[in-house]
Amino acid sequence: MTAPLPRPVALLTGAVLESGARVDVALADGVVTAVAPAGTFAGTPTEASDVLDLTGFVLLTAPAEPHAHLDKALSFDLIQPPLGDLGSAIESWVAYAHDMTVASIADRAREQALAMLASGITAVRTHVDVLSSHGTATTEQALRGARALIAVRDELRGLMDIELVALAGHLSPDEHVEAVLDLGFDLVGGAPHLADDPERDLDRLLAIAERRGIGVDLHTDESLDGPLTIERYARAVRDWPRDRQYSAGHCVRLGTLDPQRLAEVIAEVKAADLGVISLPITNLYLQGWQHPVSTPRGLTALRPLIDAGVRVAAGADNVRDPFNPVGRSDALETASLLITAGHLTAAEAYHLVSDGARSVMGLPDAGARVGAAADFLAVRGTGLIDVIANAPADRIVIHAGHVVAMTEVTRSVAQPGTPATTPFTPASELAPTA
Repeated sequence: MTAPLPRPVALLTGAVLESGARVDVALADGVVTAVAPAGTFAGTPTEASDVLDLTGFVLLTAPAEPHAHLDKALSFDLIQPPLGDLGSAIESWVAYAHDMTVASIADRAREQALAMLASGITAVRTHVDVLSSHGTATTEQALRGARALIAVRDELRGLMDIELVALAGHLSPDEHVEAVLDLGFDLVGGAPHLADDPERDLDRLLAIAERRGIGVDLHTDESLDGPLTIERYARAVRDWPRDRQYSAGHCVRLGTLDPQRLAEVIAEVKAADLGVISLPITNLYLQGWQHPVSTPRGLTALRPLIDAGVRVAAGADNVRDPFNPVGRSDALETASLLITAGHLTAAEAYHLVSDGARSVMGLPDAGARVGAAADFLAVRGTGLIDVIANAPADRIVIHAGHVVAMTEVTRSVAQPGTPATTPFTPASELAPTA
């Protein structure tokens, strides 16, 4: 396990799947070519360096992060923002962002992306602010975040997949948004529910995407009350080409609708095949500050959406910035929160951060299925609920058939009843030193 990374692997042996089955998995050209009971390929003429023994590990489809903010990540200590709701977080960030450099943004984004890779995330969709400073910035100033993330994406190509979304505020001029897209961004983004005229901003962003022939991923209705734009969004993209990606992040407002109204909106979302992305840790943090009693969870309507057959994904959103002061850069943390706060099963929770996330991101299927992309997370443990609960640091990450990250932990714990070799002396009895 000390060979330089990345390194190709052709055979995974002795792994435990989510189902509990113990298997060997053969890989070639970044794709799974066979899955068979453990020991099936014993004696197969394979170079030892191409075989990875996963005895004691649970083998999972590698997580994907469908909604990140790499340009904001790890800025909390730099900004020292007040703890608070979405509005105060936005104010803190906008003030700080005014003086950021391309290099400083890239440094934080790179560090965050590599932390996510080490935890097992092999694909990230990140929103990147169009830094228009409420419309007062020049086009070149507005491009700082975009240039930084283009550089990071290119630098990490081959280690992980990174999709870029141009996050346009309602005061960002169209020419700033178009300039970001010209750099090679994948999707149009924004937060229409924060605009003075939410429907007008929604229509503007969708028009830009249609003009460019690309998809959309919008921050949608990130509040416990107020505008509900997802219904208009779903109707607008219902007849778009199926090869474009369009999704809605947060969708907090859905969690506050009465059952009849919710069913009507979900029917529109389902008809449009609009992907919904839940972001538990950040919404648990940002929502409900105005409700000190019976504080709402602030999550979207997970169970009704899943039961209706809507494509649902989940991510972490912000990590250690004004919008979320904590976060482990780990999809297992998101899965745990989906269980405790969202009341999902372990299998449902992990699906949302892996296969569900890949579906909403438009990525090919991955995992231990013949023909699937060879993207895996192997975690030391006994089963799915065990690794979600304990989030062991012992992990091996595989992207496109190559080991791209590996963490090994050494632990020493005294056994009960074992006498200490050196008697313990309380500090109060120690002789003073000169």
